[in-house]
Order: sequence, then structure tokens, then C-alpha cells
Amino acid sequence: MFRTDLNKLPDAAEVLRAAGLRITAPRRAILEELAHDKTHPTAVELYERLLPNHPGMAFATVYNTLNALSRAGYVSPLTLGGATRFDPITEPHDHLVCRRCGSIEDLAPVASGEPAPASVGGFAIDRVERVFRGVCASCQREPDVDPSGTR
Repeated sequence: MFRTDLNKLPDAAEVLRAAGLRITAPRRAILEELAHDKTHPTAVELYERLLPNHPGMAFATVYNTLNALSRAGYVSPLTLGGATRFDPITEPHDHLVCRRCGSIEDLAPVASGEPAPASVGGFAIDRVERVFRGVCASCQREPDVDPSGTR
């Protein structure tokens, strides 16, 4: 699997300033939680995880912080069906999505025969994402599930 080196992450204060945000404890917590999270969480999932340690935090803080970080290029929003998920890895990579449990894993870009075009019919392409759907190893180990993902 593919994962960015967390030791190379910029300082939280630097990231928040670059995203045009004031530096607050809840925003630092959002950034820290997201940076160490491999699940590609939604805004609601992050909020629910952070709320016990930040009981005064509003959901809007999480939502607005994620959107500002996205606009600044520090996180990538993922639309894979359902709520938008957020990925702290902004360099090109692919994703594995389990159709049973919904888990998402990062995957180093898989080489294909053709390089991605820079544009198509006047549409400027700035990012190529590929999603591989199937059944994760954990779901395949369940006795009542065959590898195709059906029961």
C-alpha cells in the first residue's frame, strides 16, 4: 500500500496559515487527526472522533476547515459515492474501495500503457484518479462471503 511519510508533513500552524485560517486548538486537532488517518474520513466522522476531546467544537469548524485545507491543496476531497471523504495525500495515487465494508486504501499509481492527456476537448485535466473496486482481504476472510463480494 501507499502512504505519505508523516514525518515530512509541514508544521500545523504553517498549513493553517497557508489555508487562510486562524490557528486554534480545534483546527490543529482536525489537521493532526486527518494527517494520521488512513480511512479517508468524512467531515462527520472527524467531528465525532474529535468531539470527546473538544466538546465545544462545532461541526461547522470541521467542515469549514476541511474545505479551506482542500482549497489550499493540503487535502483532497474524494467523491466515491456517499458523503465526501478527505485524503491528506495530495500527490497522485489510486484507491482500493471494498464494496462490502466500504474501506478505502491508498495505492501507488498503477502504470498504464498511455499517459494521461493534459486536456480533452478543451477540458484542462489537472488530476487523474483511479478507483479499483473489489473486496478487501478482511471481508474475503469472512466465511459467508465469496471473493466476488456476494453472499
